[in-house]
Amino acid sequence: MAERGNDADRPTPDLRAHGAAPPDNEFAEEPRTVIDGEMERDAEPSYPDAAPLRETTHELTHPAMPAYSQPGEAGADPVHNLPTQPLSAPARAGTSMTKLSASATTNSPIDAMKFDELARTRIFLKVAVAVIIGGIVVALITGGDPVAKVVVLAGSAAAALGAFFILAVTRDPATYDPRKLVIPALPIVFGSMSGVYYWGTGSPVAALLVYGIYFFSLGANRWVTTGLYALVAIIHGLLGLGIVTGVFVDHGVVRIDQLQTREQIAILCIIEALYFVAYYTARVSQRVTLDAMSKLEQAVRGNAQRDALLAEARAELDRALKIGGPGRFTDQIIGSFRLGVLIGRGGMGEVYEAHAVTDQREAAVKLLNPGTLAEPIQLQRFLREAHTASRLDCPHIVRVLEVGTTAGEIPFLAMERLRGSDLAHQLRRQRRLQLPQTKVLVDQLAIGLEAARVAGIVHRDLKPHNVFFAEDGGLRRWKILDFGVSKSGGSGTLTQGHVVGTPAYMAPEQARGEDVDHRADVYSLASIIFRSITGHPVFTGKDVPSTLYEVVYRVPSQPSLLAPLSADVDRVLAIGLAKDPRDRFAFALELARWFSAAVGAGLDPAQRRRADELIARYPWGTRPGG
Repeated sequence: MAERGNDADRPTPDLRAHGAAPPDNEFAEEPRTVIDGEMERDAEPSYPDAAPLRETTHELTHPAMPAYSQPGEAGADPVHNLPTQPLSAPARAGTSMTKLSASATTNSPIDAMKFDELARTRIFLKVAVAVIIGGIVVALITGGDPVAKVVVLAGSAAAALGAFFILAVTRDPATYDPRKLVIPALPIVFGSMSGVYYWGTGSPVAALLVYGIYFFSLGANRWVTTGLYALVAIIHGLLGLGIVTGVFVDHGVVRIDQLQTREQIAILCIIEALYFVAYYTARVSQRVTLDAMSKLEQAVRGNAQRDALLAEARAELDRALKIGGPGRFTDQIIGSFRLGVLIGRGGMGEVYEAHAVTDQREAAVKLLNPGTLAEPIQLQRFLREAHTASRLDCPHIVRVLEVGTTAGEIPFLAMERLRGSDLAHQLRRQRRLQLPQTKVLVDQLAIGLEAARVAGIVHRDLKPHNVFFAEDGGLRRWKILDFGVSKSGGSGTLTQGHVVGTPAYMAPEQARGEDVDHRADVYSLASIIFRSITGHPVFTGKDVPSTLYEVVYRVPSQPSLLAPLSADVDRVLAIGLAKDPRDRFAFALELARWFSAAVGAGLDPAQRRRADELIARYPWGTRPGG
């Protein structure tokens, strides 16, 4: 059971056999890539206050479990009322360019290119509108062909309307799709060609289109950009050839029909060559830029992972130096147990290896630090953990053996001695889990969380360090640890108005300091799934405030962009990580059933429809309402 304070979020050494190697279990598979490391936000402070769990086996239902009540039914546990503590968004100044992407963030270099393309499109269109207006004024005061003047004025008006329409529909980056802008872009193309018709196929205006071709060809969609380039080149070429062959009359202000045929063809070929060079250069530039951004992203991620691994290693070394030797209570008899070596130390207390005086059964005994007895809140939290855990009888929750006080009035809690390793250790060893292994993990944790829900308990600090893979006589199962910040019944006064939990794994409403129910644990379980199958935490801010901000306001990156996962797995996590508790799964067991289906035969149409509607409202990697 991890203590709070400076050691708040370390692995739960109090229940682990000191020095024991990781068990040769389901997670010890064929050779895997050792984790590169990532900003494991488990290593952040854990803010206390909470609730418990209860029993079942490795199945999603258990014959010994009571019938679980649905929210709102008789017997359902009341929702507690903690005051809301809004998390304000950090203020930052922005230009018109930065405001453009205020409501969205990028998941990949392709997304970054998309938003860059959108910004360029809007700038180009504003310049184009100014050029069109200037062209209309100049056409009105020049003495060109009257028919051609009518054509250029009509074409310019159509081009301006097309530009204004595109500017209007590209205000929201989340809805930007270049394929939907092809039709509105056609009036701009034909308007440009009307200018060529008026000024002449060999005029500077024809050469000016090189700028437009280069801009459009920087777009991400190759078919759209190629189509627009080809349309301009073909129209210009046909118009020029028609004039050279005498099919069309040259009405241009700058006429080429007065030149010799060879000179006319040369001018047309030079302009067509400029068009092609602009197109080709832009396409190569777009590809090189995307490659460079991809390499930069990989380098940044690699550096972040290495830094995180070093941070984890330092934390583990610091923890290891504190345990394994005798403590102040070693060799003393506390309750029914004789204490051995110190196997854990935290801000609230110490954990000792122990054996029962009568039958030598193993245990882990946690004692509150004497110095904290004068702190009522710390004492109440310790007693809450003891009371909460003792109420639960579930094979997937650590079992409490005895609760009491020493002769010196120091509270203690004796728990079953677990041997194995926590999930955080597993993920450091192999970075991410295979889907079948994650399914076993989720099934068993869901049983424990459902038992807690029935008992009216919300854990509020579910994370890899509080999930332990225990091995006992060949039987292996996942167990939920540490109820030091749990919330039960009408409790909550210990943390009233405070944020409790671990930032990277807490639900948005929890990060805001609001009232929470069992759906906060559903979110935490989904966060554990995300971390286990992608190798990345859901959010990795540079510090606690920035992580909390992302938890509250940002939709995470799409899981299948981080690891080879199916769209159905994306859908399950979209619901499990929903910002609004009402959009999430009602129970942890429901999340487990959906995840099992996603990694098996797949979700059914109704399930996919529910998830797709949520993703449409809150796209991956965005800041809704930002």
